[in-house]
Amino acid sequence: MTQTLLHQILDYANRADPYPIYEELRKTPVRHETDGPYVISTYYEIRSLLHDPRISSDARNLASGSADPLLESSPEESALPPSFLRLDPPEHDRMRRMTNRHFGPPHSPHRVDGMRPELHDIVTGLIDGLGDPGRIDLVEEFSYPFPVTVICRLLGVPREDEARFHTWADTLAASLDPDPDADPAERGKGPAHEARMQLGMYLAGLIEERRKNPGDDMLSQLATAKGPDGPMATMELLSTAALLLIAGHETTVNLITNGMLTLLRHPDVLQRLRTEPRLAVPIVEELLRFEPPVQLLPGRTTLADIEVRGVTVPKGSTLWLVLASGNRDPQRFENPDRFDPDRPDIQHLGLGSGIHSCFGAPLARLEAQLALSELARRLENPRLLDDPPPYRRNAVLRGPRHLRIACDGIRP
Repeated sequence: MTQTLLHQILDYANRADPYPIYEELRKTPVRHETDGPYVISTYYEIRSLLHDPRISSDARNLASGSADPLLESSPEESALPPSFLRLDPPEHDRMRRMTNRHFGPPHSPHRVDGMRPELHDIVTGLIDGLGDPGRIDLVEEFSYPFPVTVICRLLGVPREDEARFHTWADTLAASLDPDPDADPAERGKGPAHEARMQLGMYLAGLIEERRKNPGDDMLSQLATAKGPDGPMATMELLSTAALLLIAGHETTVNLITNGMLTLLRHPDVLQRLRTEPRLAVPIVEELLRFEPPVQLLPGRTTLADIEVRGVTVPKGSTLWLVLASGNRDPQRFENPDRFDPDRPDIQHLGLGSGIHSCFGAPLARLEAQLALSELARRLENPRLLDDPPPYRRNAVLRGPRHLRIACDGIRP
């Protein structure tokens, strides 16, 4: 891969519209430059690799001398062990199985859907609290506080402590947008490091409290579990809870914000959603294809020599799987650059695939469906004040840093 294209993926100047770069990438589905990652950009190759057991998510399998610039400033860097997101089987399977036992089917089939009334109340409260309808920052006033409040309720964080969780989430989110001119050795220090330490200590105390006085929240159930895999160790619990906060929060913020931005650019679809709330389901699926909150998956490593489209990727190499490019691959999707919620075939890569598919997908989908349908119903004549809006620097978790809109009023 030419150095120019690699830098263009990371270049903040292209964050508002990276899709022309992805189109260029797909002309050579497997690209590589000396000492850099192998970049995979086409749908079928990405999907195949996501299901390939010869691909590792564990950074400890990187060959000596290999590096991934997108992992240098990870928000999960701390004294905690790796979350199951960064483990391979069998450790990954054990921890994911233990976590899912209290989150989804078959053991907890109603966990997410049972939160629907509470999620609706949170959405209603946030829309009621929007300030001047002539100038609303949808990120600051809605998209950002909604998911972190949901994670607090899911984990059973006491209401009086939710403000502290919001503060830690703010700081950790800022660490996802590192200053490109900063010393990489300093990125793991400062406010983000302090926030991770405070979050870890708080969660450790909350876990001990839940072990003594369990409730019906997810953290209580994880802390007192007696399933076939045995109890989850305290450090594993801490890393899992931190993963739910960081990964579950930022991706949903971007999904909702990218979603509203896309709808405001397609007012005909927005009007349809206002009158057809059930359209929220296919709209969110098409958004996950058209503007996925996770643009690419870095940090994958080959455990053996692997041939991809005639190119041999050596054992120990770093892979970047560009999900957003695969989602716009014309070999897979007809008219891929058109936003079409009526698209009949929507097997996108927006939530990954294989054993590392997005753990929180059911909750993220429900949050986005409720948020977008209520915003469409209640905002009168909404319109963008900035287009394109300013974006976060992060090349992986792509979304606007602010989304300034105006409307004529807010319906009850």
